[in-house]
Amino acid sequence: MSEQLADERASAAPTPGQVGGRAVMLIPHRTSGVEKTTLPPDYQRILAAVRQAAGPVTARQVGDTLGIDVSVRSKLEPLRGKLVRLVDRGWLRKLPDGRFTTRL
Repeated sequence: MSEQLADERASAAPTPGQVGGRAVMLIPHRTSGVEKTTLPPDYQRILAAVRQAAGPVTARQVGDTLGIDVSVRSKLEPLRGKLVRLVDRGWLRKLPDGRFTTRL
């Protein structure tokens, strides 16, 4: 049974991309051995902005904190995509109302 679960987890894990002929994953999954310093600088800033907030935040609030012009949708949507990517990799948590918060 445990072998089957391990196989399912391995097949569900995202495959790394190719950069310069080498396999890399730009946004690693959060595990016990992975530090936030392994994230690209933009993602580190986003993570810091969410952590500094008093509670759950929207993408617009994170954009304001980072100095992004949030009145323009084309500037806000890439930020929202990065937030969702951090959620998918286990760095953040997305609440049902669409706000983002840190994982405990």
